[in-house]
Amino acid sequence: MKMNRRHMAAVGAAAVVAAALPAVAQTADDRAVAQAVEALTRAMLNPDRAALEAITHDSLSYGHSAGRIENKAQFIAALVERGNPFGEINISEQTIQVVGGDDAIVRHNFTGHTTGGGRMTPVRIGILQVWKKQGTNWRLFARQAFVRPAA
Repeated sequence: MKMNRRHMAAVGAAAVVAAALPAVAQTADDRAVAQAVEALTRAMLNPDRAALEAITHDSLSYGHSAGRIENKAQFIAALVERGNPFGEINISEQTIQVVGGDDAIVRHNFTGHTTGGGRMTPVRIGILQVWKKQGTNWRLFARQAFVRPAA
């Protein structure tokens, strides 16, 4: 596409308008929780026992959309022993609510696919996570997935 003066003026005007819009306030804890969610996602895509141990709380309750509930040891073993069960994970529409400074509620949509049994299975679920702050680190305390209605 050729850029001319009109295009440049439109881009400049859009930049000015965007700069004038109020920014969504994000606290240091909000950012830290978002980073913890990203770290968990990376550890699920490339299962690493040490990373999973570090990001999860000892009292973890991990609920799957099919109703299966796992504790920390079961959750980690299922990921590590299966190798790479997720071929892709996409997180969208994430909200983070830090409560009382030491707890956080995270909700998001989780799409992608699993690669178990030599086949690709699409995943489209909603997620509710509860994170607890231990020292300066956020650890996944509880997670419940649920089936999202078809779009």
